[in-house]
Formats: sequence, C-alpha cells, structure tokens
Amino acid sequence: MISTVKDLAAEALFVSCLQPSEDPSRVAVEEAITTMILRHGSDGCAAGVATEFGDHPDVAVRRMRWVQTELAEVVMMRAPVLH
Repeated sequence: MISTVKDLAAEALFVSCLQPSEDPSRVAVEEAITTMILRHGSDGCAAGVATEFGDHPDVAVRRMRWVQTELAEVVMMRAPVLH
C-alpha cells in the first residue's frame, strides 16, 4: 500500500519511459508521473516497480536513485521561497 504521495510519485516516475540520459525538465517529470498514475493506478505502478526489482535488481536500484534525485529537484523547485 502506498503510504505517501511521494512514494506514489516515485513509483509512477520509475515505471515511466523517461530516461536519465534525456535530462528531463521538471514539466516532463510531472507529466510522466501524472500519465503513469492515470494509466496504471497506484497498484499498477507498485507492481511495475516490484517486477523490475525482481527481474533486474541492479538496474532497478540505479533507476530508483535517479527517481529520488529527480523528485527532490521537483520538490525544491515547487517549494515557496521564504524571506
């Protein structure tokens, strides 16, 4: 079960077609997340992640690291600036 919105976003980005080599923009990352959630739902995204970790754990770990880095950048760009 998804415990947070961030977890769902991570799983959705993980199962998307975006690649680190594309150096996707924040907008592209957000669109990919939305598309995957609408297409697969939370359970489908989680299943895709589980499958990849079962079939290709070495590649899946690298991809999840990239996903976490991308999400951290998206969150930073959305955070309000406090003065």
